Amino acid sequence: MSETGTGDAVVSAVQDAQAAVGTWRLASIAGAAIGVVAAGAAAGVAIERLTVGRGMRRKARLALDASGPYGALRGTPGKAVADDGTVLYYESDEVEPEAGANGPRKRRLFGRKVPAPVTVVFSHGYCLNQDSWHFQRAALRGVLRTVHWDQRSHGRSDRGKSQRDGVPVDIDRLGRDLKTVIDAAAPTGPLVLVGHSMGGMTIMALADQYPELIRDRVVGVAFVGTSSGKLGEVNYGLPVAGVNAVRRVLPGVLKALGSQAELVERGRRATADLFAGMIKRYSFSSKDVDPAIARFAERMIESTPIDVVAEFYPAFSDHDKTTALAIFAEVPVLVLAGDRDLVTPSSHSEAIADLLPDAELVIVPDGGHLVMLEHPETVTDRLADLLARVGAVPQAANVGTYGSTAQQPGR
Repeated sequence: MSETGTGDAVVSAVQDAQAAVGTWRLASIAGAAIGVVAAGAAAGVAIERLTVGRGMRRKARLALDASGPYGALRGTPGKAVADDGTVLYYESDEVEPEAGANGPRKRRLFGRKVPAPVTVVFSHGYCLNQDSWHFQRAALRGVLRTVHWDQRSHGRSDRGKSQRDGVPVDIDRLGRDLKTVIDAAAPTGPLVLVGHSMGGMTIMALADQYPELIRDRVVGVAFVGTSSGKLGEVNYGLPVAGVNAVRRVLPGVLKALGSQAELVERGRRATADLFAGMIKRYSFSSKDVDPAIARFAERMIESTPIDVVAEFYPAFSDHDKTTALAIFAEVPVLVLAGDRDLVTPSSHSEAIADLLPDAELVIVPDGGHLVMLEHPETVTDRLADLLARVGAVPQAANVGTYGSTAQQPGR
């Protein structure tokens, strides 16, 4: 279809929707759509007709919320205070040392001694929270020490104080936040840094500002579904006309929506079914993802206020940490992405790996943006291998199909 034809179809669809649901409801749908756009869950999507009653869908969501165990893991809580006064929340999962007759003995993993305890620090993505690492956290519990934190304005962390004062958030700000969390939660000892999407960008910003920390303490890094720059070129799987239209109007629309947060939040709640469909489309690739996982992702994303969504979005078009990647040249690196990620396409991971030729590059078949939830067995397996390579564990954990939520191709 030509760009003119595509544009006409979009206009016709909008007019039909306006006639059917009224101007306010259309605005509500737009609010929900833009929220997901900024969350990395959608930049626009063809919406299928709903065939199940709204009441039944609501009951199904409540049932999934009640039965799903995802996001229920909790650790020892802690707080770190950023340089602008924002309180950042983190949790640590500790490993108890073995006690002997003369006091604590050297810790053992898989029955073997480990020379120096390693702390693995997990950084989550945009509009998610620390619970997005549920499967990896579960697999590593009791194996080694891990720290999970909520980025500012996300999860249990406070709303960014400098942002309340009108200071734009940027990825460098998040890198400084990560340094604050490391200083509080893991001030000494070797580190492995793991980041998904915005979390991976946060690690790059940390390296750019604190290269000595990477050289002195970081023994391994995992970049999952992330990018070192050029996010403004991502088309989200849309035709040219559609993505160009989104790019033209999105900054102004986000600014307007952020100033009308209460109205937009009502709109997002009123269009929950549409919101859920868009999240699934842009978070996962597999058609048979566990519905409880899809609902879990939906809950995390919808819990992010629209003004926070709007506040963070501009930071991604400005993000460029390509030169900072050189700091990781001497560090074992895992670069992993889903082959059908529409938010940070796998080509961005390939670009990172091109600049780090010694890195392990893993492209997961039939994987979307939330690959660590969609194919947790693959992500955890490759992460365990990285931990073994850097000496955090003496051998890779045999996780098998632990936590699988979708069939692997060919199985």
